[in-house]
Amino acid sequence: MVFKIKSDFLKALAHPARLAIIEYLKKGEAAVGQMVQDLAMEQSGLSKHLSTLRQAGILKSRQEKSNVYYSIKDQDIFLLLRPIAEILKKKLQESSRLLSSLG
Repeated sequence: MVFKIKSDFLKALAHPARLAIIEYLKKGEAAVGQMVQDLAMEQSGLSKHLSTLRQAGILKSRQEKSNVYYSIKDQDIFLLLRPIAEILKKKLQESSRLLSSLG
């Protein structure tokens, strides 16, 4: 059961648009309408991704009049994403060195 819970959580992160949303919200809360413009996404697609992230416990939302605002529920999500970025950075550096040795 623990592995299923972990798997479901990681699946929520396993989409480029969702990672873009998380990075976008790193700077703070934002309204859905503003995210549609800034992330250049269709509102329906954005809403689905926001819902997935909220259900996974990554985002929280609040409504103010006709606007819905989203923010990161727990900033520790970035403690998870940072090592992934570091691993990918190393991988790219290795690939770069390999390509340089070929040329």
